[in-house]
Amino acid sequence: MNTVKVTLRPIVSRINLPTVIKTTFLPGDSIESIMIATQVGEIFFIRNGAIGTFLDIRQRILKLGGSSGGYDERGLVGLAFHPQFYHNGLFYLHYSLAGTQGPVAFSESFKPNPCDPQTLSLKWIDREIKYDHIDTVEEWILQSNGQSHRRRTLLNIRRPFLNHNGVNSLNFSPETGKLVLTTGDGGSAYDPFNLSQDIMEIAGKIIEIDVGMNSFIDNPPVVTRFNELPESIQRMLTVIAKGVRNITGISYQRLHDKYIKYAGNVGQDLVESIFSFVQYKPIPVTQLVQASIVGSETDQEGFINFGWRGWEGSLPTSVVRSCPVNAGLNEKNISYFNETLETSALRLPPLTSYYHDDPRPDKFGGTALTGVQAYNGNDIPDLLGSVVFTDLARAHSKPPVRGVLAYTRVTADCKQNDYHVIETDHNFGSNSAYYVSLGTNLNQTRLYLGVYGSMKVAEFNRGTVFEIVP
Repeated sequence: MNTVKVTLRPIVSRINLPTVIKTTFLPGDSIESIMIATQVGEIFFIRNGAIGTFLDIRQRILKLGGSSGGYDERGLVGLAFHPQFYHNGLFYLHYSLAGTQGPVAFSESFKPNPCDPQTLSLKWIDREIKYDHIDTVEEWILQSNGQSHRRRTLLNIRRPFLNHNGVNSLNFSPETGKLVLTTGDGGSAYDPFNLSQDIMEIAGKIIEIDVGMNSFIDNPPVVTRFNELPESIQRMLTVIAKGVRNITGISYQRLHDKYIKYAGNVGQDLVESIFSFVQYKPIPVTQLVQASIVGSETDQEGFINFGWRGWEGSLPTSVVRSCPVNAGLNEKNISYFNETLETSALRLPPLTSYYHDDPRPDKFGGTALTGVQAYNGNDIPDLLGSVVFTDLARAHSKPPVRGVLAYTRVTADCKQNDYHVIETDHNFGSNSAYYVSLGTNLNQTRLYLGVYGSMKVAEFNRGTVFEIVP
């Protein structure tokens, strides 16, 4: 793979933290508009270089940044436009509901201890009162008068902790036409309740929603498990993957008559991972629930499993501790040895991985994966057919903070592949530049990068969206 150099061309500045960047054709319009969702609840459109407000739901969003020093992973994290949006005006939102702040499942920090079995088998009890917040997935419609309103709620999901709610969490599959919801494992650290591997838990899954079906329920109950849903909603859902820690959406790339799916799993302490797959075996939620009722196991052969929490991408999940004799070194102890063994042969190996600590001169130390997008454009020839990804901030570097762009490719045999850093020439000056989101246009010929000047969502109007150009 060649060294790729790009330029960052500013599109809009001084906005709040951008969580989703994509494009669509507004009804009656012949020009593709760039749509930007911010974490605090705004959706902007950019058309012919001019910015306008598409929707403002800030009053519907939970108060952000209050309990965590300004840092937050809740808010408006998903936006998707129906494939027929131009004609039907339907679009979909995933956000954290105002007025649903709970006391959290537990407040102390968590780290598994292989020498203490109790830390390896915690259960989420008293869920109705011990939770952090409620996320909702809603269907909205843009009316002919230019006003939007909510049509129905598809899901109300109770979340145990503040973090790992996903980002860019709603996308339509060009393969099935269904809405795809990508959910994180519920948060804290190390998935303390192992929600990601429990097939009945909504957390830590990739879920397809058939929005063409009518559930006949306008505002469904708040749930955490699939078997708590009304049957009419269960019929709308299929599960296509589990073992997700935190996920930056899903990207589809057409290859002949098939689609390659890309999904990034944010790491814990060691590694960030990008996965790819073509074939998959979805499991209808009604089938999962029925198997549970009769006490049988659901056949999961061919089902996609990213391996978390036993595996952190390409490595067994490990607790990192300083060496007692030499504090400059550390040791890595496998956190969940039995789970690592159980999922070893079942998990999908990542397409590529990059590490939090990597001394190789042509690599970088990462912090957190924030975006994964396929690129099919000709403007940057060396990226044609590749998958591009972003990391929040280069680790072990001197301030000011800078994020990282990189890319890899799918090999003919779908085996693991290396990655290369993409060089950028933009001068951010003395300002921090966290790379918080990555987007593309409808035919994946343009790439957009969301940058924020702070880690704190409550420090407002520090965001810029760039187009990545040659």
